[in-house]
Amino acid sequence: MKKILIISIVFLLVSATGFMLKNKKADQETKNIINTMKITSPAFLHNQSIPGKYTCDGDNISPPLVFFDMPSATKSFALIMEDPDVPKTIRPDGMWDHWLAWDISPTITEILEAKEPKGVMGKNSGGDKGYAGPCPPDREHRYFFKLYALDLISLALPDSISKAELEKAMEGHILAEAELIGLYQRQ
Repeated sequence: MKKILIISIVFLLVSATGFMLKNKKADQETKNIINTMKITSPAFLHNQSIPGKYTCDGDNISPPLVFFDMPSATKSFALIMEDPDVPKTIRPDGMWDHWLAWDISPTITEILEAKEPKGVMGKNSGGDKGYAGPCPPDREHRYFFKLYALDLISLALPDSISKAELEKAMEGHILAEAELIGLYQRQ
Protein backbone atom coordinates (compact mmCIF):
# COMPACT_ATOMS: atom_id res chain seq x y z
CA MET A 1 0.00 0.00 0.00
CA LYS A 2 2.81 2.38 0.93
CA LYS A 3 4.57 1.59 -2.36
CA ILE A 4 1.42 2.39 -4.38
CA LEU A 5 1.01 5.68 -2.51
CA ILE A 6 4.63 6.67 -3.25
CA ILE A 7 4.25 5.74 -6.94
CA SER A 8 1.01 7.75 -7.12
CA ILE A 9 2.68 10.80 -5.56
CA VAL A 10 5.64 10.57 -7.94
CA PHE A 11 3.26 10.23 -10.91
CA LEU A 12 1.29 13.31 -9.78
CA LEU A 13 4.49 15.36 -9.35
CA VAL A 14 5.79 14.38 -12.80
CA SER A 15 2.40 15.16 -14.37
CA ALA A 16 2.18 18.53 -12.60
CA THR A 17 5.71 19.47 -13.70
CA GLY A 18 4.90 18.58 -17.31
CA PHE A 19 1.68 20.60 -17.12
CA MET A 20 3.50 23.66 -15.71
CA LEU A 21 6.20 23.48 -18.40
CA LYS A 22 3.56 23.17 -21.12
CA ASN A 23 1.66 26.19 -19.71
CA LYS A 24 4.88 28.22 -19.40
CA LYS A 25 5.60 27.53 -23.07
CA ALA A 26 2.01 28.45 -24.02
CA ASP A 27 2.26 31.68 -21.99
CA GLN A 28 5.50 32.59 -23.80
CA GLU A 29 3.92 31.83 -27.19
CA THR A 30 0.91 34.00 -26.27
CA LYS A 31 3.24 36.84 -25.22
CA ASN A 32 5.10 36.57 -28.53
CA ILE A 33 1.83 36.75 -30.44
CA ILE A 34 0.40 39.76 -28.62
CA ASN A 35 3.69 41.64 -28.38
CA THR A 36 3.35 42.90 -31.96
CA MET A 37 2.14 46.30 -30.74
CA LYS A 38 3.89 49.24 -32.43
CA ILE A 39 4.51 52.90 -31.66
CA THR A 40 5.58 55.25 -34.46
CA SER A 41 5.73 58.95 -35.23
CA PRO A 42 4.96 60.74 -38.48
CA ALA A 43 7.60 63.31 -37.39
CA PHE A 44 10.62 60.97 -37.28
CA LEU A 45 11.58 57.38 -37.99
CA HIS A 46 12.87 54.82 -35.47
CA ASN A 47 16.54 55.51 -34.62
CA GLN A 48 16.47 58.78 -36.58
CA SER A 49 16.72 62.44 -35.53
CA ILE A 50 13.88 64.13 -33.69
CA PRO A 51 13.06 67.46 -35.41
CA GLY A 52 14.19 70.53 -33.47
CA LYS A 53 10.69 71.88 -32.86
CA TYR A 54 10.07 69.03 -30.39
CA THR A 55 13.16 69.96 -28.35
CA CYS A 56 14.32 72.69 -25.96
CA ASP A 57 15.93 74.39 -28.98
CA GLY A 58 12.56 74.70 -30.69
CA ASP A 59 8.96 74.91 -29.50
CA ASN A 60 9.48 72.14 -26.92
CA ILE A 61 6.18 70.52 -27.92
CA SER A 62 5.45 66.81 -27.90
CA PRO A 63 5.77 64.98 -31.22
CA PRO A 64 2.80 63.20 -32.75
CA LEU A 65 2.70 59.50 -31.89
CA VAL A 66 0.67 56.68 -33.40
CA PHE A 67 0.19 53.22 -31.95
CA PHE A 68 -1.44 50.11 -33.35
CA ASP A 69 -1.74 46.33 -33.09
CA MET A 70 -2.46 46.53 -29.37
CA PRO A 71 -3.96 43.47 -27.64
CA SER A 72 -7.77 43.36 -27.63
CA ALA A 73 -7.71 42.91 -23.84
CA THR A 74 -6.02 46.32 -23.34
CA LYS A 75 -7.78 48.36 -20.64
CA SER A 76 -5.37 51.33 -20.60
CA PHE A 77 -1.97 52.53 -21.80
CA ALA A 78 1.06 53.98 -20.05
CA LEU A 79 3.70 56.03 -21.85
CA ILE A 80 7.26 56.74 -20.73
CA MET A 81 9.82 58.87 -22.58
CA GLU A 82 13.31 58.64 -21.17
CA ASP A 83 16.91 59.54 -21.99
CA PRO A 84 19.44 56.96 -20.72
CA ASP A 85 22.48 58.95 -21.95
CA VAL A 86 22.62 61.69 -19.30
CA PRO A 87 26.11 62.37 -17.87
CA LYS A 88 26.55 60.83 -14.42
CA THR A 89 27.66 64.26 -13.16
CA ILE A 90 24.10 65.49 -13.80
CA ARG A 91 22.19 62.35 -12.74
CA PRO A 92 24.04 59.51 -10.98
CA ASP A 93 21.76 56.93 -12.63
CA GLY A 94 22.37 58.45 -16.09
CA MET A 95 18.61 58.64 -16.75
CA TRP A 96 16.33 61.60 -17.43
CA ASP A 97 12.57 61.08 -17.56
CA HIS A 98 10.98 63.41 -20.12
CA TRP A 99 7.36 62.23 -20.08
CA LEU A 100 5.27 60.00 -17.83
CA ALA A 101 1.62 59.36 -18.63
CA TRP A 102 -0.76 56.58 -17.59
CA ASP A 103 -4.45 55.67 -17.41
CA ILE A 104 -4.67 56.54 -21.11
CA SER A 105 -7.85 55.20 -22.72
CA PRO A 106 -7.44 52.04 -24.83
CA THR A 107 -9.47 53.72 -27.59
CA ILE A 108 -6.69 56.25 -28.22
CA THR A 109 -4.52 55.28 -31.17
CA GLU A 110 -2.67 58.55 -31.62
CA ILE A 111 -1.38 61.50 -29.66
CA LEU A 112 -1.45 64.68 -31.69
CA GLU A 113 1.47 67.08 -31.91
CA ALA A 114 1.69 69.42 -28.91
CA LYS A 115 -1.08 67.52 -27.09
CA GLU A 116 -1.02 65.51 -23.90
CA PRO A 117 -2.99 62.26 -23.99
CA LYS A 118 -6.08 62.23 -21.80
CA GLY A 119 -5.00 60.45 -18.63
CA VAL A 120 -2.66 61.17 -15.73
CA MET A 121 0.49 63.20 -16.42
CA GLY A 122 3.31 62.45 -14.03
CA LYS A 123 6.33 64.54 -13.14
CA ASN A 124 9.37 64.46 -15.39
CA SER A 125 12.91 64.68 -14.01
CA GLY A 126 12.72 68.47 -14.24
CA GLY A 127 9.84 68.42 -11.73
CA ASP A 128 7.17 69.50 -14.22
CA LYS A 129 4.11 67.54 -15.29
CA GLY A 130 3.86 66.56 -18.91
CA TYR A 131 6.27 66.55 -21.82
CA ALA A 132 9.77 68.00 -21.67
CA GLY A 133 11.64 67.88 -24.96
CA PRO A 134 15.16 66.62 -25.63
CA CYS A 135 17.89 68.97 -24.42
CA PRO A 136 21.17 67.01 -24.30
CA PRO A 137 24.01 68.94 -22.63
CA ASP A 138 26.92 67.20 -24.31
CA ARG A 139 26.37 65.03 -27.42
CA GLU A 140 23.75 63.05 -29.30
CA HIS A 141 21.35 61.28 -26.94
CA ARG A 142 18.78 58.54 -27.48
CA TYR A 143 15.17 59.16 -26.48
CA PHE A 144 13.06 56.09 -25.80
CA PHE A 145 9.28 56.40 -26.19
CA LYS A 146 7.89 53.31 -24.44
CA LEU A 147 4.24 52.37 -24.74
CA TYR A 148 2.67 49.77 -22.44
CA ALA A 149 -0.71 48.08 -22.96
CA LEU A 150 -2.13 47.26 -19.52
CA ASP A 151 -4.88 44.97 -18.27
CA LEU A 152 -6.10 47.60 -15.76
CA ILE A 153 -8.43 50.52 -16.48
CA SER A 154 -6.67 52.59 -13.83
CA LEU A 155 -3.43 52.23 -11.92
CA ALA A 156 -4.96 54.52 -9.24
CA LEU A 157 -1.69 56.38 -8.74
CA PRO A 158 -1.17 60.02 -7.76
CA ASP A 159 0.52 62.27 -10.34
CA SER A 160 3.43 62.83 -7.96
CA ILE A 161 4.90 59.32 -8.27
CA SER A 162 8.30 58.52 -9.74
CA LYS A 163 8.95 56.45 -12.85
CA ALA A 164 10.17 53.61 -10.61
CA GLU A 165 6.85 53.63 -8.75
CA LEU A 166 4.94 53.66 -12.05
CA GLU A 167 6.96 50.70 -13.33
CA LYS A 168 6.39 48.83 -10.06
CA ALA A 169 2.62 49.41 -10.29
CA MET A 170 2.59 48.09 -13.87
CA GLU A 171 4.37 44.83 -12.94
CA GLY A 172 2.20 41.84 -13.76
CA HIS A 173 -0.27 44.00 -15.73
CA ILE A 174 1.65 44.54 -18.99
CA LEU A 175 -0.02 42.81 -21.94
CA ALA A 176 2.36 44.19 -24.56
CA GLU A 177 4.95 46.92 -24.99
CA ALA A 178 6.42 48.84 -27.88
CA GLU A 179 9.34 51.21 -28.26
CA LEU A 180 10.29 54.07 -30.56
CA ILE A 181 13.78 55.60 -30.32
CA GLY A 182 14.54 59.11 -31.49
CA LEU A 183 17.94 60.82 -31.55
CA TYR A 184 18.89 64.41 -30.88
CA GLN A 185 22.07 66.47 -30.65
CA ARG A 186 22.10 70.21 -30.07
CA GLN A 187 23.79 72.34 -32.75
